[in-house]
Amino acid sequence: MLRDDVKAAQISAMKSSDKPRTAALRSIMAKIKDKDIALRTADKKPEDDAMVTDVLQKMAKQRRESITLYDEGGRDELAAQERYELAVIEEFLPVMLSEEETKAIVTKLKDEIGASGMQDMGKLMGQLKAKHGGEIDMSNASAIVKAALAG
Repeated sequence: MLRDDVKAAQISAMKSSDKPRTAALRSIMAKIKDKDIALRTADKKPEDDAMVTDVLQKMAKQRRESITLYDEGGRDELAAQERYELAVIEEFLPVMLSEEETKAIVTKLKDEIGASGMQDMGKLMGQLKAKHGGEIDMSNASAIVKAALAG
């Protein structure tokens, strides 16, 4: 399980006295724990790896946004720290599919569900997220789905 991989990496970083890596891994574990607590009262709990992947994707997105803002503000030391944390987070994320692979999957799903126009966008996005949510950047997928349904 992905959670166990993060925990093992944290223990390894602690044993090797790698303070920056330990801090990054602790923040990942803290976010996972927060999500666990939030899901305690949920009726339907997602699969553990899917939940951890979702947490990691959100953390990566936050780091990318912070890097952009820090670079624009001339805060190179903070941007470097965020880049390091992003690299640690990305170690545990599944490899994202390329734009061409995403387009192929969208086309295949469009044909499977019989989507014909923009009214089917929600259905198509739902299927895409359910089947490939961990391996596709959903923000980019939205534009690809719009183009596929418009064309």
